[in-house]
Amino acid sequence: MKPLVAILIMCFMYTQVDVMGMSTEPYPKRNAYATIIYMGTPRDYEFFTAARVLFQSLIKLKTDADLIVIASRTIPQTWIKTLTYEGIIVKVVKDIPNPYAKNPKFERRFIFTLNKIHGWSLTEYERVVMLDVDNVFLRAPDELFQCGEFCAAFINPCIFHTGLFVLKPSNETFFKMLKEVHKKIPNKDGADQGFLTSHFHDLLDRPLFHPPIDGTERLTGLYRLPESYQMDAALYYLNLKWHTPCGLNSAITFPSIPMLKPWFWWSYPILPLGILWHEKRLETIGYHSDIHILIIQVCFYLFCLSVTLFIQRRSPYALVSERSSSTKMCMNRSHFVEQSPCHPIVRKSIIMIILILSYILPFSIVPTTIHPILGWANFLLGSLTFLVITINLFKLNILPVMIPWLEGFGMLLVMFWPYHSSGISRSLIMTTYAFLSSPSLWWCFKKLFISPNGSESWEPLMTRTTSKHDVVTESSKLC
Repeated sequence: MKPLVAILIMCFMYTQVDVMGMSTEPYPKRNAYATIIYMGTPRDYEFFTAARVLFQSLIKLKTDADLIVIASRTIPQTWIKTLTYEGIIVKVVKDIPNPYAKNPKFERRFIFTLNKIHGWSLTEYERVVMLDVDNVFLRAPDELFQCGEFCAAFINPCIFHTGLFVLKPSNETFFKMLKEVHKKIPNKDGADQGFLTSHFHDLLDRPLFHPPIDGTERLTGLYRLPESYQMDAALYYLNLKWHTPCGLNSAITFPSIPMLKPWFWWSYPILPLGILWHEKRLETIGYHSDIHILIIQVCFYLFCLSVTLFIQRRSPYALVSERSSSTKMCMNRSHFVEQSPCHPIVRKSIIMIILILSYILPFSIVPTTIHPILGWANFLLGSLTFLVITINLFKLNILPVMIPWLEGFGMLLVMFWPYHSSGISRSLIMTTYAFLSSPSLWWCFKKLFISPNGSESWEPLMTRTTSKHDVVTESSKLC
């Protein structure tokens, strides 16, 4: 009995030693990737979604660094909970007031981009790579943590880009920058880009960064980063491929106009490289937060389309094409459809507004960050539904209404075509298609809004089958 007890005691002791030797806390990271999120722009939710995709793609690429969001105090608590659940550290900070906001050309979306200065206050880390959320990583560039006190890439020949830069945290530098903000040092755009280019004004003269071979040495001083760390998406569109000989392709940045950022569904296929961002989202956070809205919209469109066609099938106007010849013999009128009480100009103006809204309304209610294929499909279905309703409501000719929709669909197919040899040939094909389509679009416009009898030759979308006896009977009644 005693030997058994002794064995159990020894096993317990070894177990305790093993358990005590295992740390339940994650090993503290020496470096971090960071970005900022703040409120006050027209597209706050889209930037929040982009930040999630950015960091989840880095997690998937197995980076050995902490992921930090420097968040304004005004961001919703639900966002903070979501980010924390996904393994992201949220640092809530006070917004740095922007003294350049009163400049005449200041853009409101840059109101709190100076919050990037808070990156220098993260002194628990040796290096921090500060990011914009519109970066798409092709690999985890952890060798950047070996760079010096400040490193950035020049996508402009003379001005470095602040969409990705390396910094060495320092409270001294942090407070020095705050003083410079208060003094309003020269700032061309009133944002982080203009401020940092003024602060590090001699970066262009610094040496190019080459990662140390041993992988442990940390450089000192300021360095320029190779272009491969900030590949401007605009350079891709010339040949529809990359050519960056000075380093491994690491990150793509999208410094384009705000409404063509890669997370917007309509940016693809206008800018074909945006599909990479959606591939990253599909691999990471998915689309479950938006897909239910899309399903509701599709069901609504299909219901409206079905009801419209059913009403048209039951409408007495469905017999107009079969009764027109008999009616003309008995009634001295140009067509069966009753004339509208509105003045023709008023009626055509109303039709024009409704046709325009038939495209604008379904476009505007598609979830902005949904996958482009789903977004365009939903838009096409929605616009088709509203066009069919308009045709039947105003008894319009089908062809002038539907030809612009069909030609727009054709242009999408041209842009979606994946085998264009270069951006120039793609642009030429699109231009040729638009040129060849313009005469038919002009004909549609004249038919609907210039011709005095634009809707007289209305043909219903669905006609009811009617016997010859019924037609004769109806004609007799009219006579």
